[in-house]
Amino acid sequence: MDSRLVQNSSMDIDKASDLFEKCDRFTKAKELAHAGLYPYFRIIESAQDPEVVIGGKKMIMVGSNNYLGLTNHPLVKKRAIGAIDKYGAGCAGSRFLNGTLDLHVKLEEKLASFIRKEAALVFSTGFQVNLGVISAITGKDDVIIIDKMDHASIIDGCRLSYADVIKFRHNDMTDLERILKENRQRKKLIVVDGVFSMEGDIVNLPDVVSLASRYNARVMVDDAHGIGVLGRTGRGTAEHFGLEKEVDLIMGTYSKSLASIGGFIAGQERVIHYIKHFARALIFSASPPPASVAAVDAALDIIDNEPERIKKLWSNTWKIHKGFKALGFEIGPTQTPIIPILVGDDLKAFTMAMMLQEEGVFANVAVSPAVATGKALIRTSYMATHTDEHMDKVLTAFEKVGRSLGIIG
Repeated sequence: MDSRLVQNSSMDIDKASDLFEKCDRFTKAKELAHAGLYPYFRIIESAQDPEVVIGGKKMIMVGSNNYLGLTNHPLVKKRAIGAIDKYGAGCAGSRFLNGTLDLHVKLEEKLASFIRKEAALVFSTGFQVNLGVISAITGKDDVIIIDKMDHASIIDGCRLSYADVIKFRHNDMTDLERILKENRQRKKLIVVDGVFSMEGDIVNLPDVVSLASRYNARVMVDDAHGIGVLGRTGRGTAEHFGLEKEVDLIMGTYSKSLASIGGFIAGQERVIHYIKHFARALIFSASPPPASVAAVDAALDIIDNEPERIKKLWSNTWKIHKGFKALGFEIGPTQTPIIPILVGDDLKAFTMAMMLQEEGVFANVAVSPAVATGKALIRTSYMATHTDEHMDKVLTAFEKVGRSLGIIG
């Protein structure tokens, strides 16, 4: 068909009934770009190290979730390359049919052992884990209870489940108990983040587990930002609180401490077996590629063999916590390497991010709906591989920009 005819037929659609009319009305991103304040989709020309290259210019990266600094580790790259040499670049099918390699099964066994659960199941992304697991194990007669600040993937998994979804106030155990009491006779799943990805605070897991036991609910923890960070050996939030046996399901991603892309769920064998046969996000999605799986396998070995990385991560974390507080920045309730700088106004946050970039610091911006309206922030996060010099430069840049914008006195 003549492309001109296709274009003309598209133009003939009445604007009032045109599905794409919303695309014309969405102008905010282009307006910010025109003003030089657009902080998204910035093009990085190097590895996710403590320093990255943007537009040929080196800058310090404090916007990455590469907490242990493993994405460019020689062993991770060696194992990934070896997997490509043996298995090729992809699996050309789903786990359910032709896409399960011995590599996947070995990683599942290793993850189950690492998380100290009976079984584990790997997915192609962390987002898909929450979509697949939540929608597989809950249904229209069930209730899912989630923290108001849970990750978007949890919310979307709830939407797919057809279950009733009730939110409790952030980390508010009194509100959680109220909801549990009101749904005492129903089948219930509580889903919480281990570490909340914007605020950086840790869930009150001991009380969540205690209430779940009292009111006969199951508990799932999204530990995307906890694994490799929390716990004596980096096993995450459950290990941090000594509650590994009490948490029913632990979800993790590879795109943070585990240096790759993908995700997993770990729990009782019977539950994992059920999810394996009912999670549409697993059954109808292509299998994780060999290089990704091998990279995670290497990252798990490094976490066990190089415990000094976790110690260095926390040393860096406390240094930067103290530094921001001493300068007068408001960093909220964070307890982790995720450190938000509370700004308030969206435009001021966009401006701050671009001013920081001019000072050689890459940081992220979070505005509504990622955070509450009027609670815009600069989200920073730190790596075990940041040096004292890196962090001193970051604090100097934040002080200069913060004073210029009136965020600190």
